[in-house]
Amino acid sequence: MQPQTRLALAGQRTDNAFNSIAPPIYQTATFRFDDIGTTKGFDYTRSGNPTRLALEETLAALEGGAGDVATTTGMAAITTVLSIFEAGAHLICSHDCYGGTERLLCLMQRQGKLSVSFADLTDPEALAAAIRPDTRAIWVETPSNPLLRITDLEAVARVARVHDCLVIVDNTFLSPLFQQPFQFGADLVVYSTTKYLNGHSDVVGGAVVARTEALNETLQFTANALGTVAQPFDCWLVLRGLKTLPVRLRQHEENALAVACYLDAHPAVEKV
Repeated sequence: MQPQTRLALAGQRTDNAFNSIAPPIYQTATFRFDDIGTTKGFDYTRSGNPTRLALEETLAALEGGAGDVATTTGMAAITTVLSIFEAGAHLICSHDCYGGTERLLCLMQRQGKLSVSFADLTDPEALAAAIRPDTRAIWVETPSNPLLRITDLEAVARVARVHDCLVIVDNTFLSPLFQQPFQFGADLVVYSTTKYLNGHSDVVGGAVVARTEALNETLQFTANALGTVAQPFDCWLVLRGLKTLPVRLRQHEENALAVACYLDAHPAVEKV
């Protein structure tokens, strides 16, 4: 199935009671038990919700991952990922990463929860110099936010495999339509769904897609424990936004190219 078709069908087949084409919003805190210990798969919305599951399954399928955790914000997604590491674990992060990511990493380092090295991951020598025996993960943004620097994911993944590190990629700027990090060796893919995935500036959200079922189970447990999971209505909004993602991205490209061409020909602009 092509990604465009998968997005057009996002959230469908979630209403087994009435076969609604649009995914229902299960705006509920708890679910009724059919009998003692007998449920239809859900009991408490923090632990699981059909609307959230519809979004998670859609994003996991788009990325080619084993599963996904939808979170309240992009920073909640990042917090959930960082919380799976043991205290004092060493992480390497792109030196020009999103400001919110840097702020959280520095906070966790000051608190003694993590040790962090910021490095230019576009430079293989800089990455090699940052690796330590206790390095557990390499955090990559490509393109970076906001400088749009490009990192060779396959090169990073090769280094990570040698040192038994996870590769975590923030793919917010490209979306799964333009880049699928699992194809280049990533283990986790992080999103702020606030941006291109939702696309309507009416929801704040995040997501983490895992390459393996084991990683997905760890993330699901961690998100449930932290309470970072997304709310049903927010998930419904993102599902709605995903349906127009291919059309919106094509228009973004067309608009950006028109602006670039105009500026390139302008006498007051030296370089685009």
